[in-house]
Amino acid sequence: MSIHILGIRHHGPGSARNVKTFLEQLQPDVVLVEGPPEGDDLLRWSQHSELKPPVAILAFRPDKPAQAVFYPFAEFSPEWQAIQYGATQRVPVRFMDLPLVYRFAFGSEQAPPAEGLESTATPPVEEDVAALDDHRDPLRHLAEAAGFDDGERWWDQMFEQRVNNDDIFEAVNEAMRSLRQTLPAREDRTEKLREAYMRKVIRQSEKEGYQKIAVICGAWHAPALETMPKQKDDEALLKGLPKVKVETTWIPWTYNRLSFASGYGAGILSPGWYHHVWNFPNDDGTQWMTNVARLFRSRDIDTSVAHIIEAVRLAESLASLRGRSKAGLDELNEAALAVLCGGEPILLELIREALIVSDTIGTVPPAIPQPPLLQDVEKTQKRLRLPAEAGIKEIVLDLRESLHLERSIFLHRLLLLEITWGHLQQVRSKGTFKEQWQLKWEPEYSIRIIEKGNWGNTLEEAVTQYVANEAGGAATLGVVSGLLEKVIPAALPRATEALIARIDGLAAATGDVLQLLEVLPPLATASRYGNVRQTDQEMLLGIIQSMVARVCVSLPPACVSIDDDAAATITVHLHQLSDTIALLDIPEQRQAWHETLQQIADHNQTAPLLSGYSTRLLADAHEIDSNELEARFARALSRAGNPAVAASWIEGFLKGSGSLLILDQRLWSLVNQWVRDLQEPDFVALLPLMRRTFSQFSHAERRKIGEKARQEDSGAAPAEALDTAALDPARAQLGLPVVLQLLGMQRAGADEPALLP
Repeated sequence: MSIHILGIRHHGPGSARNVKTFLEQLQPDVVLVEGPPEGDDLLRWSQHSELKPPVAILAFRPDKPAQAVFYPFAEFSPEWQAIQYGATQRVPVRFMDLPLVYRFAFGSEQAPPAEGLESTATPPVEEDVAALDDHRDPLRHLAEAAGFDDGERWWDQMFEQRVNNDDIFEAVNEAMRSLRQTLPAREDRTEKLREAYMRKVIRQSEKEGYQKIAVICGAWHAPALETMPKQKDDEALLKGLPKVKVETTWIPWTYNRLSFASGYGAGILSPGWYHHVWNFPNDDGTQWMTNVARLFRSRDIDTSVAHIIEAVRLAESLASLRGRSKAGLDELNEAALAVLCGGEPILLELIREALIVSDTIGTVPPAIPQPPLLQDVEKTQKRLRLPAEAGIKEIVLDLRESLHLERSIFLHRLLLLEITWGHLQQVRSKGTFKEQWQLKWEPEYSIRIIEKGNWGNTLEEAVTQYVANEAGGAATLGVVSGLLEKVIPAALPRATEALIARIDGLAAATGDVLQLLEVLPPLATASRYGNVRQTDQEMLLGIIQSMVARVCVSLPPACVSIDDDAAATITVHLHQLSDTIALLDIPEQRQAWHETLQQIADHNQTAPLLSGYSTRLLADAHEIDSNELEARFARALSRAGNPAVAASWIEGFLKGSGSLLILDQRLWSLVNQWVRDLQEPDFVALLPLMRRTFSQFSHAERRKIGEKARQEDSGAAPAEALDTAALDPARAQLGLPVVLQLLGMQRAGADEPALLP
């Protein structure tokens, strides 16, 4: 009976190759792999043609789906190669890590967080930080001794790219044994339980009569599995552990989520590079540089064969200078930066994203058992031909086409469940029949879908129940209206009816007119989808009409005796509501709204900003003629009035556009004369307010107003008559020849009469 401990680097191509070679030579009776025992039943899918790495085992608590963990595998992961060997050779493969039924029961502070999500673990105290860093990256001590920046690069050079791999696992185990003996011991209960359970599985395999046992584990654990303590000590550690229910499934994974940058604890710096090393182990850099050149050419960056040759030569020279047998990623990056990138770091960043990290995503067979909601989402993705992709993908949907409309509904429903796979972009197009989306799938979306599964087994059912619950807990019209605006494009009739009923109840109970002003524009916007999305607009129009009636009654008193900030806020709402009334195009509503604006403009105590803006809205709607408008201007700019009030009225009237001032000469004369009549102290005091008013105009409007003012100033009568008595005719006469010459006129002769008396 023999036990072989193979200490590996998770997701290391060199380690994967060494494990594969070792197992083929040893031909073990059983293979034990570091991983969750709850995933043993999933291993039967490992040979399925549609299960293509990178993939991950997703384990979660069905009663608390947010408590979950991923176990990712890439093609170059040693664990994956061990699983593939067992499936091919029909050798039993078992996971041997501490079961998650125990780990999840420890509590949120000890249970492993889902990869890519923030850990809830308590941060270490200051004096423990150094010790914690030692255990997070114990290889850094060996790396520093060898002259490397970090343990990852040292391991990559010494093991992943190593040519001679004789006795490699003995060397790894010896190095880890020395580190564990040298570094200060850290009291980590979970770590001790994990290693105790691994030893328990090894003993169980011995009892079952297996003669050759291969154990694949993280290199750090190898010494703890080679030296077996007493069995009763391990059993005492594992006795009485609490348990919870755990479910597992396969999900697609991405290379981007396999990297350190994603927050994955066992991540690697360069999954795309490791994929290349696994598939082209003997590449001297030529194949890699060819991939870089292909990438550059796809982005219209000129790259020739000569560039590739020179870059490979430079990388080989750098490796030789550093005493390395072949060029690694560091040398290839430096050569690419110097030769292919022309010294531009931004191009090297392009290489990093597209090749070194890569956006590769795996696939999973649809037949694998999954929670109902996740299964429904994946079936819909397949039916709508919207595959989950790791890279960013832009799509434009024409909502007049049935397939595009279904895609839009599907993406809007996911957004309502807070699954942000799709981000809606602005479309430069008239009308509402087009949508532009930016799609990028993240593996943790699977967890969010599972977490929302308690609301229903299908996406439509789950979103409807979830929205109804959110609306029931909302206390303001704005929240419910925002939900309705999102629900309309998601085509959820039951949720829409529930939200409209909730809005009607809140609108009847609220006395805050600002809340009504805030929700009306979104409701009108939502009603626009009726033509394309085939929703019943009558459901919305009834509530909109009743809310407009409430606004028309409550708004004029709300505009009286308020400060400047409140007036500015209401001005924004007036603009939005005017657009809403125009959009709905209902004559009765439009008439009621114009009467409301008339009341606001005519009330003596209305804030001058609102009075001026209401007058402008009435003028734009042709509700007042030019004579009445001139009369209102004259009253607002009366000399008997307060200049500050007049300036605020003008700011309201001219808000957003000065075109009327440019086109109407009578209004221009009134404003121009008002400015001329201001006393200097009043002019200085009002200058900031006038600047703010004119700053809202377009550049062309400001230029035209300036030109008009300049023309009137040049044509105005002089302030006083020219005093010719103060002139010296003799001296002036001397300058005339020069002036005439400059004007191209004949120079005056001596016999010509003098031009000046």
